[in-house]
Amino acid sequence: MPQNTLGPRPLVVGSAGQVGAALLKQLPPSALAATRAPNAANSPVSAAGSPIVDLIALAHNPSLATQLLDDLQPTSILCVGGATDVERCETDPTWANDTNAHGPAALATAARSIPFVFFSTDYVFPGTDETPGPYAEDAPTHPLSVYGRSKLAGERAILAAHPEALLIRTNVVFGPDRQCKNFLYTLHRLLSAGAVMRVPTDQLSTPTYNEDLAAATLALANSGHTGLFNISGRELLSRYDFALLAADILSLDASLLHPVLTAELNQRAPRPLRAGLRIDKLLRTLPHLTLRSTRQAIHDWQSTTNQQQLSEELSS
Repeated sequence: MPQNTLGPRPLVVGSAGQVGAALLKQLPPSALAATRAPNAANSPVSAAGSPIVDLIALAHNPSLATQLLDDLQPTSILCVGGATDVERCETDPTWANDTNAHGPAALATAARSIPFVFFSTDYVFPGTDETPGPYAEDAPTHPLSVYGRSKLAGERAILAAHPEALLIRTNVVFGPDRQCKNFLYTLHRLLSAGAVMRVPTDQLSTPTYNEDLAAATLALANSGHTGLFNISGRELLSRYDFALLAADILSLDASLLHPVLTAELNQRAPRPLRAGLRIDKLLRTLPHLTLRSTRQAIHDWQSTTNQQQLSEELSS
C-alpha cells in the first residue's frame, strides 16, 4: 500500500475517549470524529449529518454499517470505541460482546475495501504465575474475564471479516483526557483532596501513554501494515509503583497511597496480574519510533493538563 494509507477522511469511532481524541490531534482536520449518541435512534448517522456510531446498533442491525459508509464515504476506519468498563462487562456480557465484538465486526465487514484498525487489550492473556507476561503477539491467549473474552472475540471476528485489518493490543492507557477518566486523573483528584487511594501491588503491566499509542498506530496504519501489533510502554511496573512515580512527579502525598492485593479490592472481574506487552515487533517494524518513558509521559501529561487549566481559566 502507498504511504498515508488512511487517506483524507479517516473515521474515528469512539472519538470522545482518550485514545480517539489523541488520534484526532494527529490526523488531518478532514478526519471524521464519530461518537455514540445516548439513546440514539436506530441509525448510525444523525439527522444533521454528524457521525453518530452506536456499535450496539450495528451489532443488532449490521446493514446500518453499510448505510454509514455510504453516507460518510470514509477513506478508512479506526475503531477505538468499545466497552472498557471491566466490571460491567462481567455482569453484562451481552453489552460487552455487542460493543467489543459484534458491532466492530459488522463495521469491518462493511469496510472490507478500506483500511480498518481495531484496538484490543492485554486482557486477552491470563497473566498468571504459570504463564506470565509481558506477552508477544504470538503468545497463547486465555482471557480470564468477560471483557478479555469479548475483545478476543472481536479480534477474531474482525480478521475473519477483514483479513487486511490492523489490530492493536495495548494496556493501562493514560494521558490527556477531556473526560478526566484515566488512572492519573483519579490519582491526582484523590490525593489532591487528601483522600486515601487503595492501589494494587500485584498487578503488573506496561503503562501506555495515549499520545504515543496514537502516533505509533498512525505510523503503522499509514505505512500499510496489517495484522496484529502490540503498542505499549517499555517499562514493566506494578500499579502501585506507577502510582508512587506519579505522586513523586506531581508533588502529591504518597503516604495516601495504600498498597493492597487485588483480591482485597473485591472486584467482580478477574484481572491478569502478571501481564503487560512486549513491543519487539513494533520496534523492528518502526525502528525510528520514539516512545516516552513513563516518567517523561507523566511530565508531559502534567504540562498538558496545566496548559488546559490555564486556558479554561482565561476563557472563563
